[in-house]
Amino acid sequence: MINRRRCLALAASALGCSRSTLSAARRRSSRARVVVVGAGFAGSACALRLRQLDASIEVSLLDPVERYVTCPMSNEVIAAMRPLDSLVVTEAGVRRAGVVRVHERVLGLDSGGTRLRLEHGRALPFDRLVIAPGIRLLWDRIEGYDPAAARLMPHAWQAGEQTRVLAQQLQSMPDGGVVAICVPSGLMRCPPAPFERASLIAQYLSLHKPRSKILIFDANNHFPRQDLFSAAWNTMYPGMLEWIASTEGGELQRVDGASMTLYTGSGAHVVAVANVIPPQAPGQLALDLGLASGHGWCPVDPSSFQSTLLERVHVIGDACIADAMPKSASAGVSQARQCAAAIAALLAQREIPAAAFDSVCYSHLSSDRALSIPGRFGVRDGQIVSTAPAASTEQAEAAQADTQSAESRRAEDWYRRIRAEAFGA
Repeated sequence: MINRRRCLALAASALGCSRSTLSAARRRSSRARVVVVGAGFAGSACALRLRQLDASIEVSLLDPVERYVTCPMSNEVIAAMRPLDSLVVTEAGVRRAGVVRVHERVLGLDSGGTRLRLEHGRALPFDRLVIAPGIRLLWDRIEGYDPAAARLMPHAWQAGEQTRVLAQQLQSMPDGGVVAICVPSGLMRCPPAPFERASLIAQYLSLHKPRSKILIFDANNHFPRQDLFSAAWNTMYPGMLEWIASTEGGELQRVDGASMTLYTGSGAHVVAVANVIPPQAPGQLALDLGLASGHGWCPVDPSSFQSTLLERVHVIGDACIADAMPKSASAGVSQARQCAAAIAALLAQREIPAAAFDSVCYSHLSSDRALSIPGRFGVRDGQIVSTAPAASTEQAEAAQADTQSAESRRAEDWYRRIRAEAFGA
């Protein structure tokens, strides 16, 4: 028989357990929840950084793809300098950091703008939402160029299968064939990359198919570090590359994949390999959620990368309008750092830290030579501006001539570091 004192003790113990359980439940429900959509460089780096800044934040990273293939260094795969598998990163690093990986597509936002609707019918609540959707390719801008044509004339601007296809086409083309690279106008991912690609393809051809030629059809009249690229081409690959500017008929207008014919302002060109890079815009999700402005890209507050069109939603990486910053992996990771710091501060009701950004684009000229385009940026009058004065052409040429071999080694070191920062790899 339980006496009165024992009964009171049991009741008190039960009440204590109940209060403890309720307190734990309240703690769990009061934890801030941040959802990041897009597991590329920017999105994954933001998720990792949030966990580093405040481990109490529940961070979910959404992307239906489990294995990500990096665009940086993919030109080396095309030129048979490294295997495609070397570009693959898994989600193991973000999982170790306590980020929850969700392999579902986002259908949209609920009417209150506080939950994401996912493809399998559930809803994911959030206090802050980060969208890092990358780019989408605008198939309708070049007549005849669609996903079917891309199997014959690969763009290889989203690394993976397209990278492999372009590499195989180069390997199987006859010596003496013409390789065409078509560069679009407008904002695009990694503006120097087509010219790095041309350089590395030129190295491959000079070794294996020396009678071949590369035509670069450009819808622009200038490209980044044109002076340095041109000087390197003249020295290393004399007579192999020809750059055709927009004013000289370089803009691609139409393609015929079946006959491998490109139609530009300078006429019809039948080629052995056609690398057609189409115009670009933010990933489809940015458009679906109403984050893109009238001119196509996503306007943000540069101190926090919060959308100016939707509350509590942030946009980072290639999709956002970042003014002076290029659209590149390093720029996306730099934006991710600031976005994560801003979100952590907003959730803790602290002041957002001052914004400072950096980026660097490495472009290989050959297997052992490279050039770099570094940048530092800050926020002034609501815009991201360059804070490092650009070197003169003469200064840049003198510096690069002495350091191109060192820059090639730095590029490899940079790639390892940025993979670690973005993916915990």
